Amino acid sequence: MKMTALMNDITKLGVDAIVNAANCSLLGGGGVDGAIHRAAGHQLYDACLKFGGCNTGEARITPGFNLPARFVIHTPGPVWRGGSHGEPELLRSCYLNSLALAEENGCRTVAFPGISIGVYHYPLEAAVKIAVVAVGTWEGKLPEEVVFCAFSENVLEAYQRALDEFRA
Repeated sequence: MKMTALMNDITKLGVDAIVNAANCSLLGGGGVDGAIHRAAGHQLYDACLKFGGCNTGEARITPGFNLPARFVIHTPGPVWRGGSHGEPELLRSCYLNSLALAEENGCRTVAFPGISIGVYHYPLEAAVKIAVVAVGTWEGKLPEEVVFCAFSENVLEAYQRALDEFRA
């Protein structure tokens, strides 16, 4: 699978699916979650309402509505509580469950934000390493390409370091 990192607005990417670092309600919030909900339009809220929420580490899929992406895959990441409350396993599950939904829905290209690295305070280097290893060891046929979409230069650099380390 091809893995790349770039700095961009995930709501502008023309990929088959973008992943939303959602909260457990799936009904929008701050950061990337709020940006995706605003860009997709009110239909996204209505589609998410039907799920009745989502547990941390699980994933749900909706149409992309007004986004260039065909789908939005919503996954609530873990809140960092020191690392001894299952956070690494839950974060890995976010990626694996999102990839499984992408494959089930025929998505060849998927973009991930930095799940849990914003207001959930997951340590950046640890979070991006989990992301790259989870995606890089995925054994499904799809997606064929994953983009890690960074919101700042330091996040982009962390992804690039993790990708270099994974490929070494």
